[in-house]
Amino acid sequence: MLVGEIRSQIKSIWDDFWAGGLSNPLAVMEQITYLLFVKRLDELHTLEERKAATLKIPMERRIFPEGKDRRGEDGGRAYDDLRWSRFKAFEPREMFKVVDEHVFPFIRDLNGRDSAVGRHMKDARFGIPTPALLAKVVEKLDAVKMDDRDTKGDIYEYMLGMIASAGQNGQFRTPRHIIKLMVELTEPNSKDVICDPAAGTCGFLVAAGEYLRKHHPEIFRDPVLRKHFHEDAFHGFDFDPTMLRIGSMNMILHGIENPAIVARDSLAEDNAGEAGRYSLILANPPFAGSLDYEATAKDLQRIVKTKKTELLFLALFLRLMKTGGRAAVIVPDGVLFGSSTAHKALRKMLVEEHKLDAVIKLPSGVFRPYAGVSTAILLFTKTGVGGTDHVWFYDVEADGWSLDDKRQPLLPEDKLGPSPETPLTEDEHARNNLPDVVMRWEERNGAERERARTAQSFCVPKADIAKDGAYDLSLNRYKEVEHEEVQHEAPADIIRELKRLEAEIAKGLAKLEEMVG
Repeated sequence: MLVGEIRSQIKSIWDDFWAGGLSNPLAVMEQITYLLFVKRLDELHTLEERKAATLKIPMERRIFPEGKDRRGEDGGRAYDDLRWSRFKAFEPREMFKVVDEHVFPFIRDLNGRDSAVGRHMKDARFGIPTPALLAKVVEKLDAVKMDDRDTKGDIYEYMLGMIASAGQNGQFRTPRHIIKLMVELTEPNSKDVICDPAAGTCGFLVAAGEYLRKHHPEIFRDPVLRKHFHEDAFHGFDFDPTMLRIGSMNMILHGIENPAIVARDSLAEDNAGEAGRYSLILANPPFAGSLDYEATAKDLQRIVKTKKTELLFLALFLRLMKTGGRAAVIVPDGVLFGSSTAHKALRKMLVEEHKLDAVIKLPSGVFRPYAGVSTAILLFTKTGVGGTDHVWFYDVEADGWSLDDKRQPLLPEDKLGPSPETPLTEDEHARNNLPDVVMRWEERNGAERERARTAQSFCVPKADIAKDGAYDLSLNRYKEVEHEEVQHEAPADIIRELKRLEAEIAKGLAKLEEMVG
């Protein structure tokens, strides 16, 4: 959670960009990402210097080489001048020249080494228009206290939220509390290999990392688990270079040193090299409608013959998962009840060939102001041999935030999300169902089996889902409405009461006429 001072500092930097002529929020975010990357390189280099000085040994890993770079009109600068700690003190015009002609070419040449972001910097372009703006932004970023991982991560999340609130690239922003819910339900473990095939800003991967830090501290005491956490646990695909840079930086600032965030068109490229690799899929892919059938990966067409992206992504998830792997993914409602052959075939596959665990219906306002579409979370396990016994349904009516375009919190911060710091009262549960989702999910193989279908959550046997061959997964198909019996008075009693009232009115009018007369 950001304190007010840091929030105001970041807001001030954002305002400076707007006043300086950079008004596209995504462009602002990208330029800040570049600067944070340069600052991070200097921090890593400084750590190596201190380590070498303390141990009295040569530096193992120099980020900034010795000597000069031989770039720019000035015939080259000392590599030390490219470090944040050095150029931040330069006069604005000299700083601008160094960053433009030396620092940015240097980070473009880092492609393939040092960090995940380094691999995505080959197209980095310096876009700050004036020396005065650069000097102001560098000074303010330098003043922001980003001493620990939590603060760095929160700052970046706050800036990503500013992109969303500006109404640009909102499709990349799944609400943080919904992401946390999906992570809580899947319970990532220290050996999981986690993938988001539509990573965007890497919100799901970041949340999974935070969950592991909280629930599996043994990771950081075991060298093998620690190496796995930093280098092999997190994988994200995206085909947008800007998102690759922003997403990678988001993960690095949340303390994941070298996540595998790669450029990949998940639906168009053959996935043979990735098939069966991942033990956990967390995703909210963009559902764009239909793809050119010829452009779709052939291995996905073998799973389901369709042009619908929502079905192709589900086929992709099954392709990427290893046997025994779990998935929590967001799908539009049409996936649950669509009547096409492909819709039915995919639902049948989930129920009959794998283990469909749950369908969690989300309120239609969850993705406002970007979309009012109704969605659900599907949770399933890849088995290849079936295993569906009962499917657990939950009807989320409130997620803690207003369901209009403003999406204002309905409760204090300590009572929001799937695992609030303070327990909720029954009245507060009506405004935030998410903790109840987690609690009832734990009982899905026990007490939940006994719940009536009039309740907010209940289980449906596989036989009921399969009996007509449609494999309909819409909650309303199985939910029963409890009708309260209403007692009506007999017609004769109603007429008698009306006559009595008419008589009283007539008597009152007569008295009024008498008084007036």
